Amino acid sequence: MLDTLIAIPALAITSAGLLGLLVGSFLNVVILRLPARMEWQWKRECRDALELPLGEEPEPPGIVLRGSHCLKCGFTLKPWHNVPLLSWLALRGRCAGCGTAISLQYPLVELLTGLAFAAVVWQFGLGWEALVGLVFTGLLIAMSGIDARTTLLPDSLTLPLLWIGLLLSTQGLFVSMDQAIYGAVVGYLSLWTVYWGFKLLTGKEGMGYGDFKLLAALGAWCGLSGILPIVLMSAVVGAVFGSIWLAIHGRDKATPIPFGPYLAAAGWIQFLWGEQIIGAYLSYSGLAS
Repeated sequence: MLDTLIAIPALAITSAGLLGLLVGSFLNVVILRLPARMEWQWKRECRDALELPLGEEPEPPGIVLRGSHCLKCGFTLKPWHNVPLLSWLALRGRCAGCGTAISLQYPLVELLTGLAFAAVVWQFGLGWEALVGLVFTGLLIAMSGIDARTTLLPDSLTLPLLWIGLLLSTQGLFVSMDQAIYGAVVGYLSLWTVYWGFKLLTGKEGMGYGDFKLLAALGAWCGLSGILPIVLMSAVVGAVFGSIWLAIHGRDKATPIPFGPYLAAAGWIQFLWGEQIIGAYLSYSGLAS
């Protein structure tokens, strides 16, 4: 089977896309349930520290053990309700139990993951690079979804991404160890410096510590040379889409806008096509030697 996929690249790319649809369905669960479990745990820790009764708030469902269900009526989804994209289309975007509209997040995350997985295999072919690239992609999509919904970037996702990148660099995969270490350090300190500069000037917090950790992780995967392109791409895209978001929703300019999805998108692009993009820019600008 593996030999067949290697011999027919189009089949490998299509298979990666189908795998991405399945993984995207699981990532939806992570995006919804992980923040709820984090909040529940924080409340318990605060009550324990203040020596208050723990209360009777039920523990949120686990990420793996409990099956998918409607958030409104509790209807447990049947296996055929969990087919990525097709189930949402067949149900016309509504719960089979109560008819409540199902968020567009579900098919969009599934479709995005499928396309991203296909792009990774298209770029790297079948091999270790593609395998760890799929892990990289899945973690970024999960973090982006969580940050977009809650403005949180969980340590349980950002830190493993950082350590995996550093470990891979010991084998010279993607970047050298020196590049990975310097990239992680500079990635963290660059946003940390911006954060404190903005806070000292305005008295406000311009971003969260999760953004520092995410850029550090991207630096471990893309190297020191990837930090500047990632920051520039994420800043430009964030400014454009942030302005559109505020214009459409009419929110106050002080409303926090999650920066994680833009960092993740820029880091993913740099990871896959950074060298080609920089090479094309240097050639176009006449700076290439």
